[in-house]
Amino acid sequence: MDRTQATDIARHLHDDAAAMDRASTIIADLDQQDRAALADPLGEIVSALHFGLLRAIYDRYPDLRPPSDEESSIDSTLQWADVVLPKSVSQADLDELIFSALEPNWQKTARVIGDIAIRCKALAWPIDSEMLAARIQALAEAGNIESAGDVRAWRHSEIRLAG
Repeated sequence: MDRTQATDIARHLHDDAAAMDRASTIIADLDQQDRAALADPLGEIVSALHFGLLRAIYDRYPDLRPPSDEESSIDSTLQWADVVLPKSVSQADLDELIFSALEPNWQKTARVIGDIAIRCKALAWPIDSEMLAARIQALAEAGNIESAGDVRAWRHSEIRLAG
């Protein structure tokens, strides 16, 4: 693929991504049954588009990547080695909760952290978002989960189950 072909393909894929965003907005307003039937397949397509097709183009032609509207910022610098878990929660408990929230498809780190924080609150676990992020980063660094981008920048990174 030469640069002209890559540019044309990327332009069409960006148009497709915009159309899928519009479809996603409509799907979000559907009833539970219809939303369940459509959301996951659309998510797989969006994931393949962004993390397969477009990433292959950007890896070869990095300058074709559109500029980010939002500057990436680090949300947390807490390291797992500096976390002290409450006695009521073990590392295994926390890992189980994290893995239960992950999927084979890429998900924004911010969303996963937010979902897990809600579950921690429901379980009455005194675990905050920064502690969750530190554990997720440690799991990613150990290769137990996959990550794309700097996991410390929650809105600008993605995570998924390894394999």
